Amino acid sequence: MEAWENNYRQRGALWQGAATGIPSFPPGTQVLETGCGNGKTLATIFQSGCDVTGIDIAASALRLAQDTIPTARFVQADIRSLPFCDATFDAAIAVHIIGALSEQDRLRAAAELHRVLVPKGTLFFREFSVSDFRCGKGKLTEQNSFLRGDGVMTHYFTPHEITSLFSEEKWMGAIQANRWEMRVRGTRYPREVLSGIFQKINQKDGR
Repeated sequence: MEAWENNYRQRGALWQGAATGIPSFPPGTQVLETGCGNGKTLATIFQSGCDVTGIDIAASALRLAQDTIPTARFVQADIRSLPFCDATFDAAIAVHIIGALSEQDRLRAAAELHRVLVPKGTLFFREFSVSDFRCGKGKLTEQNSFLRGDGVMTHYFTPHEITSLFSEEKWMGAIQANRWEMRVRGTRYPREVLSGIFQKINQKDGR
């Protein structure tokens, strides 16, 4: 928490530009964004007429997001222990938030997302892949997890990890890889994220 709080206090809005690749939801959909930061992704969802709630562990981030979307709901909260009742949301967004957690905490976060979604609710997930050029940079904390100089840990996922995290017993969905190159001073660096749209299975009837 302290690392993110310090980053937002010192650098302000960390995430700029328009959010891309986010699934669209019908107006009125109850959407939760976890790790909403300064509101970049949440603003895109809000503009489509959804009823949005943003959470972040950093109070500084929420203040920035509130300035961006004054009429949205914001709650300072931890994805590992969401302060919402079961089956509260129709959809949830988890973009570059679960990858900041340890292995055990990633499992806790996935369980919490499943809990707060309605049956057949939708989860959109996006994280960096092990094929991203930054994988391996920083201090190793767990397998494929590295602590950067700003104090933030990033885990780089394999497709198998994601399918294990969102198991077939609780979720139905598919993963897609998006690869591109970043050029810096004439050198090309491979970037890759893994995204997935998952639907919560109604465990009473298995659908």
